[in-house]
Amino acid sequence: MRTIDDLIAEEGGGTIRGRTVLVRSDLNVPLDGDRITDDGRIRASVPTITKLRDAGARVVVMAHLGRPKPDQDNAKYSLAPVATRLGELLGGGVPLAEHGAAARDAVAGLGDGDVALLENIRFDPRETSKDAAERSAFAGELAALAGPDGAFVSDGFGVVHRKQASVYELASALPAYAGGLVLAEVEVLRTLTGESSLRNENGQSPQRPYAVVLGGSKVSDKLAVIEALLPNVDTLLVGGGMCFTFLAAQGYGVGSSLLESDQIDNCRKLLESGKIVLPVDVVVADAFAADANTRTVSVDAIEDGWLGLDIGPESVAAFAARIGEAKTIFWNGPMGVFEMAPFAEGTRGVAQAIADGDAFSVVGGGDSAAAVRALGIAEDGFSHISTGGGASLEFLEGATLPGVAVLEGDA
Repeated sequence: MRTIDDLIAEEGGGTIRGRTVLVRSDLNVPLDGDRITDDGRIRASVPTITKLRDAGARVVVMAHLGRPKPDQDNAKYSLAPVATRLGELLGGGVPLAEHGAAARDAVAGLGDGDVALLENIRFDPRETSKDAAERSAFAGELAALAGPDGAFVSDGFGVVHRKQASVYELASALPAYAGGLVLAEVEVLRTLTGESSLRNENGQSPQRPYAVVLGGSKVSDKLAVIEALLPNVDTLLVGGGMCFTFLAAQGYGVGSSLLESDQIDNCRKLLESGKIVLPVDVVVADAFAADANTRTVSVDAIEDGWLGLDIGPESVAAFAARIGEAKTIFWNGPMGVFEMAPFAEGTRGVAQAIADGDAFSVVGGGDSAAAVRALGIAEDGFSHISTGGGASLEFLEGATLPGVAVLEGDA
């Protein structure tokens, strides 16, 4: 695929100056009112935008926030707080332009090296339409903003698994290039699947032992990735709400813990691999609340009326031992309800064990990346923190990511 460096170096260099470049970023950050509670995705978008700005391009950033719906008051989904934070990180103001005439005026007013942000791209329902013709029409309008010598840079890895106008169709409407973030994410994930050219002295990719740590609520959400990874990993550590369905498959009572009864047979089959490691103790509570009564019990002692909300300290120690042996680690999904202090220690302990090691370690975006920052774990302790949880999992499942395929000419 063509890259942002190819764009900047076209025709001997310097030709990007004065051209308008549309950049699809992933700026879908969590908000508490107008306050951004985790700016990780914004910070991850800055290097590509900066590279284009410094080369003299006129940069127009496109992104979404949440899932606005037509004919509703979508003010809470405005990118205004994002524009403010992006401007702070870039060291200059970033105007926010509404769609339509306001966007055309904003782009016309850009000088070389200026940056503007379009309002939430999903405010136009054609962005996510199931009708390819509607998406193509919207992509054509976006492309027109860039003019006849414009270009498109895809840098929103968190959305490349979606066939949406600003991700997929726009890459056909303008000369398209992969941004630095997308390139880095794809290379890292190819390392995990053995497709990367990066190998150790024995020709191994990934390096072994290879451990995967999976958490989150439901087995059904992770079933495809578990089935895809199991043949290739040495150890798969399971925590979070999904562990209780596995425990039930082993014959344990799980009280009022989250249980997907229809997945018990699937869990039994997966356990036959001998690679899955489950918790040996859990933190249980009498209610799903931060002020609930809690206790730590063995997995064979969960009483009726109590629900498991975190893995226990013995499980953390057992998981940490496996993590310490690994040379490659992929982690996706918290070990418990880390947003509530009484149930955060499992996630904290596992995250810290990964950060303290010297393995090639990848955090699979989503809640895992949020937990790293919320729990104060040093980000430089991980080799890579992905910006796309869903995209990462689909890649590891072997699914085709439309936003990557179109850049590679395979769409």
